[in-house]
Amino acid sequence: MHLHIMGICGTFMGSLALLAREMGHQVSGSDQNVYPPMSTQLVDAGITLMEGYHAEHLSPAPDLVVVGNALSRGNEEVEALLNSGLPYTSGAQWLAEHVLPGRRVIAVAGTHGKTTTASVLAWLLESAGLAAGFLIGGVPRNFGVSARLGDPQAPFVVEADEYDTAFFDKRSKFVHYRPHIAILNNLEFDHADIFPDLAAIERQFHHLVRTVPSQGHLLVADEQPALERVLSQGVWTPVAHFGDQDASEWQLKLERDDASRFQVIYSGSEPGQDTNGQDEDGVVEWALTGEHNARNALAALAAAHLCGVDLARGCAALARFETPRRRQEVRGEINGIQVIDDFAHHPTAIAATLKGLRAATTKGRLLAVIEPRSNTMRLGALRERLIESVADADGVFWFQPAGLDWSMDELVATQGAHAQLFSDIDSLVAAVVTQASPLDRIVVMSNGGFEGVHERLLAALAAAKEGKA
Repeated sequence: MHLHIMGICGTFMGSLALLAREMGHQVSGSDQNVYPPMSTQLVDAGITLMEGYHAEHLSPAPDLVVVGNALSRGNEEVEALLNSGLPYTSGAQWLAEHVLPGRRVIAVAGTHGKTTTASVLAWLLESAGLAAGFLIGGVPRNFGVSARLGDPQAPFVVEADEYDTAFFDKRSKFVHYRPHIAILNNLEFDHADIFPDLAAIERQFHHLVRTVPSQGHLLVADEQPALERVLSQGVWTPVAHFGDQDASEWQLKLERDDASRFQVIYSGSEPGQDTNGQDEDGVVEWALTGEHNARNALAALAAAHLCGVDLARGCAALARFETPRRRQEVRGEINGIQVIDDFAHHPTAIAATLKGLRAATTKGRLLAVIEPRSNTMRLGALRERLIESVADADGVFWFQPAGLDWSMDELVATQGAHAQLFSDIDSLVAAVVTQASPLDRIVVMSNGGFEGVHERLLAALAAAKEGKA
């Protein structure tokens, strides 16, 4: 079967394309934003990529068109699809109908941390000999791909996004997945382009809760008022909490300020399991930093435990876990200056990333390069919180992308000499390189390609080093 995927370079749709290719389908796709790492792995998988959205991309006619949620009515290729009468579906529905049936599905949901948590979980299952399938909104470096079918008898881990499904299906994508285990990591306001307020997102999360069977499991982060409001709407599934609260079945105790070493304590038991009244515990020492990542790992350990993975073995496996691409990924180091890539784009995520890196940066300065390009940021929602989100950075280089509905001048002015604003990438790179010194860490945060700023920074740092030699 020939599948044509519209919006194929999105993290979800690109991963879907890999699964379809692994199933033996001929796959093509179109997108207007083609950039690594997704474009690279698609080409390596033998998938035909087409730039832009045009009617001719549907000729010769594919057997089925899978439409990404980034496309709307008025798009040339969408209009051609509807006029052609070709069969079409959404990515989430295709996944639910062609990949997930018969699998033990583990859905990882939450405003933040989905990619890291799903990547950790897939690695824990892999380390225990369970060749799990997965679809993740990033590229876990332990696997090198963002999706695979895995063993049909093994669990399937899916990053469960609350964003809408398609222009013809405005439900959140995760309502299609019908998981046996659902992780609810956190919940706060985001996606201002489709949700009017937090209560609207909470309703969608409750739709997810409604789909988890009574013999399944809900793993819910503690100290999350929005998630407790979700559960208060009704829950029919056993719930276990995770976090740093004494009452939580899964507890986290940091042994280092940067959260690179922490203790895990499990005080619950599964149906039919005899713990003899003894808690289980383990210690994790790994390469990631930040309490938010430790909590992500805790959630993954809890889900893996439900799949039969011994806690001590799971903790040991995390020492070999590698961060997913674009999640605190060190892209290079020149003259003692590190360039780190991170997907953070929401104020909470920006603050968490910087807090973790701050604790791990014992020498040199922490310089933040930030592009607020998500739909929520473009609309100006949460913009007041951007100021406090960068408190742990020694210097901030803001980039105002084209299409932003508000000016960042006032925001940057309130930060004084601490921050600078740019609308030109070359000027931004020159300013960062001029100010950076050996032992500094430059962390770039954006949910897009950011005009290849990472490579430009490394090239400019190398040129500056050569010029001083």
